[in-house]
Formats: sequence, structure tokens, C-alpha cells
Amino acid sequence: MRIAIVSDIHGNRQALEAVLDQIAAAECDAIWCLGDLVGYGADPDVCVELVREHAEICLAGNHDLAVIGALSIDDFSDAAHQAAEWTRATISAETRAFLETLEPADETQAVALYHASPRDPVWEYVLSPLQAELGFEVQSRRIAIVGHTHVALAFHRFEGADTTGETRHADETLDLSTGHWLVNPGSVGQPRDGDARAAWMELDTEAWTAAYRRVEYDIDGAAMAIRGARLPETLAERLRFGQ
Repeated sequence: MRIAIVSDIHGNRQALEAVLDQIAAAECDAIWCLGDLVGYGADPDVCVELVREHAEICLAGNHDLAVIGALSIDDFSDAAHQAAEWTRATISAETRAFLETLEPADETQAVALYHASPRDPVWEYVLSPLQAELGFEVQSRRIAIVGHTHVALAFHRFEGADTTGETRHADETLDLSTGHWLVNPGSVGQPRDGDARAAWMELDTEAWTAAYRRVEYDIDGAAMAIRGARLPETLAERLRFGQ
């Protein structure tokens, strides 16, 4: 089964539409979303509607939980705090109701799915081999897929070896057939790994491979929408730099 993994959409309609077009062209069998459908961008309702239409599985991210009031926004950055408040006031009742049905983890699939990490599915940023090693000890499957960091990366541990990992680039393919893995597809709506293109990942659960994908999208249109909504300027500017 070939599954498209998407994460951290953050209300960026332009990026999500470009990713969905590429997924359709790749003829994937299913789409799984790791959460943060809303948060920084200006089109939360459209993004939630598209995910509801296309994704078979969807997790809740910390921004989704904050918007529905299930999580405090006191620890968010100023820009994230403002965006969460704006999103709370903007989203439709249907969007809110859908977000309220989501959970931050799904351990019932062939791979374990977490928005953030196996140890803390809501908040932990897995950016180091030590964090990945600790995750390996508690994740329910040999392979875990996580989002949250907005960075395309992968950590692995083979028998008798230390845990290692690194950022990943477009069209790299991982062989997941052996060892323990913690894999992040990167962000659809606000990449932070220096590549401004929208990110997603193609997981093959028969061949046990994972291929990283990137796609160009209308960054100017997404930035214009953010400015039109009077959201913080930094949220528009950072899109063009992938930071």
C-alpha cells in the first residue's frame, strides 16, 4: 500500500492544494495527516474541508487543540498566539466540530502515528538522536511517523549500533525494512528546513520504503492571504525562506 503522509498544513490552502495535486499524480492509495491543519495560515476552513475529503486518517496537532480550547496557548510564541486567537474567531462550527473529533496519536496502523513524538504526542520536538532513542523505547511499532518540527528528517537504530539521524531532501528514499525508525515528512504549510517548497512523504508498506517529496506552490498567494487576514507579518515573510 502506498500512503501519502502529510503534516503541519497550518491553514496554507495554496500549499495543500499543490501537494494534493502531486499526490493524485503519484496515484497513492491513501492519505494520512499528522495534524496541525490550522495555525498560521489564512484558510483554516478550506484546509480542514480538503483534509476531511481526502484523508483516511487525521491526527490532532497542538495548534488544532489550542484552537478548540483543549490546550492553552500561553506557551505559544507571540505570532502563534495571535494566529490561534484569530483562527478561533474565524473557523466555522463544522471545522471546530471536526477538530474536536481528532486525537494526537494512532497506534493501530502498521506504523505508529504521532503528531509530535511517541513520548509526548502533542508537544515534544524530536530533533536529536537522544530524543529519537527515547522514543524508540516507547513507540508501539518498529516504525513511527511524526510531524510537529516542520523539518523533513529521519532517525534510525540498527541492532548493535547507536541511534543516528539527519535531515532529508526531495526525492531521497529510505529503506525501512530493518531497524527502528522515527520518520518526519516535513511540513506542507510552513517548512523550516531551508526548502520553501511544500513537503510530504510517500510510504510504501509493502516494499517498506519512504520517499521524500517537495512541490512548488503559490507562496506569494499564501503570503497575501496572511496579510489580508491581518495576521503577523512574520508568518507571511518566513514562507519564502522555508524558515
